[in-house]
Amino acid sequence: MTTNNSHDNPTGTTHFGFRTVAEGDKVALVRDVFDSVAGKYDLMNDLMSVGIHRLWKSTFLDMLRPRPDQVLLDVGGGTGDIAFGWKKRGGGKVTVCDINREMLSVGRDRAVDRNLSSGVTWVCGNAESLPIPDRSVDRYTIAFCLRNVTNWENAIAEAYRVLKPGGRFMCLEFSHVIVPGLKQAYDAYSFNVLPRVGELVTGNRDAYQYLVESIRKFPPQGELAAMIGDAGFERVTVRNLSAGIAAIHSGWRV
Repeated sequence: MTTNNSHDNPTGTTHFGFRTVAEGDKVALVRDVFDSVAGKYDLMNDLMSVGIHRLWKSTFLDMLRPRPDQVLLDVGGGTGDIAFGWKKRGGGKVTVCDINREMLSVGRDRAVDRNLSSGVTWVCGNAESLPIPDRSVDRYTIAFCLRNVTNWENAIAEAYRVLKPGGRFMCLEFSHVIVPGLKQAYDAYSFNVLPRVGELVTGNRDAYQYLVESIRKFPPQGELAAMIGDAGFERVTVRNLSAGIAAIHSGWRV
């Protein structure tokens, strides 16, 4: 089982895509990536997934089942997609916590444009040391963010800390394709097409090369499920989306 992001790397290092970097450097490197693409992040999500990420997020919200008496913490959701979906479906208060101020700025602007600012709080913070009290939220979500965190176990442990007993952890993330023939085609598309499209749309090819590589370094579905269970969550489940191109992991704090 993979135990941390430093798997197969020397002590004190982690991966940034396929590069080995010092653990202390990854946060700044990831921040630079998202600073550079924040304004066109949602457009690039459409291009990277051919629009399918919207269906994945809809499925994610269906499973989340928002209620007005529940408080949501959405981690790494700076541009607001999950928070807005939560509110539109009748969810209660939501805090969006993101390490990247540029992404949060985009999210706030979108909230104003959509008249969805009420009940939404925007906080700059690290998934590994959340500025959120113990046992204070009913639902914790993290969508397309966990793979960018330096230490996945620390982030999952923080999720457990801030959830109330009976609270639910849900992660939506790019994952590992489970159909061999599709995997080859997906790899060819990812490595040959996406960085070029990223360069055309955002002017930053390296950012999208990193994003593609980060998906390949992320643990397979079963390994991530085991990490979630090791953090103390129970009834851990995995739901593959689009043959494993993405997956939803869920667990409950009891």
